[in-house]
Amino acid sequence: QVQLVESGGGLVQPGGSLRLTCIGSGSNLDYYVIGWFRQAPGKEREGVSYDSRGDARTYYADSVKDRFTISRDSAKNTAYLQMNNLKPEDTGVYYCAADPSRMSGSTWFHAQYYDSWGQGTQVTVSS
Repeated sequence: QVQLVESGGGLVQPGGSLRLTCIGSGSNLDYYVIGWFRQAPGKEREGVSYDSRGDARTYYADSVKDRFTISRDSAKNTAYLQMNNLKPEDTGVYYCAADPSRMSGSTWFHAQYYDSWGQGTQVTVSS
């Protein structure tokens, strides 16, 4: 099982950008699909983005399409979530997750399908 550590969160003004980093250890992330999730206070954890393995499929929640971009750097065993034009409703704890099984457009956003999770990084969008 891969271990994941997120970083890159912080306080940013509306319209600003952040890049979240998820570093894997103990196993090669190329063998895993990656999901980014977030959880706002009092709300359920929601899927933000997904990157498959080996087939170049990516998915995004409608609320972040055209603003967020998921990517990987295999040489660094790292996944990223570039977040642009941030809005106050993007505030929350962001988690990266990994699983060896590919997922579909109707399953990727379900947290229960992912085996490995990071500890989360706080993102706060406020003026």
